[in-house]
Amino acid sequence: MKEWLGATDAARISDLIAEKVPPISTGPVRKIWMYDPHSGGTKIPRQLQDETRERILRHADEGYKGKFTRIDVAFRGALCYFDAYTEPAEPSPELLKITGETRSEYLERLRNHPTHLCRLRYLGPYRNAWSVAFFTYSHEKYEPTFFGTGEMEGTPEEGFDVGAVYLD
Repeated sequence: MKEWLGATDAARISDLIAEKVPPISTGPVRKIWMYDPHSGGTKIPRQLQDETRERILRHADEGYKGKFTRIDVAFRGALCYFDAYTEPAEPSPELLKITGETRSEYLERLRNHPTHLCRLRYLGPYRNAWSVAFFTYSHEKYEPTFFGTGEMEGTPEEGFDVGAVYLD
């Protein structure tokens, strides 16, 4: 900057910048509470686990029949996981040569490997709400997302619909 402005112009600009930029505070940091539906949560009571499992299996049968062979609903703490098992496509001879498996070994392996759909987080009995995280195979982890309604909170059925894109 000094090459084309001249020393006094550069000094004047530096002084102007210093006046505009406030000094960094060294005092105590104020914490601000922010709502995050993708952290925390409440442990899901056993009765609610059973009810949620029934609701999801009924919803899957009504809306996605024929797109899966089995749906697993698993609970851990405040989280509820949905996995689907599907009938694999017929392997080509080239694929079997690459994997070194027989046709039946290949099909059995894929039949026993779940497709992770999504994860719900129970936000507590006072709100009776859930947040959803979509399983991304590109990163192999659950990523927070919105429900199909555009909301950050929703029902287990709406959460299943988010993950059901893997069933199409």
